[in-house]
Amino acid sequence: RTCQGGPLMATSHRVEIGFDGGQVMPVRLSDEQLKQLKDELQGGGRWQELATDDGTLAVDLAKVVFVRIASNDQKVGF
Repeated sequence: RTCQGGPLMATSHRVEIGFDGGQVMPVRLSDEQLKQLKDELQGGGRWQELATDDGTLAVDLAKVVFVRIASNDQKVGF
């Protein structure tokens, strides 16, 4: 059955944000949030707020050293 007006659920990405000093913050971001994060990192922004399931996360973009986006491929194995 198709849905009028678009998908029933927004795509969610598993993302790890790595900070200067070695801390890594795993979060789930929507397509829009991921695009905003990338844009802010490229634009030299300082702070960004990300709404997560656990609450709002304020990220100091000057301290971010990497963003890892997990593959959406599902794997089964041992």
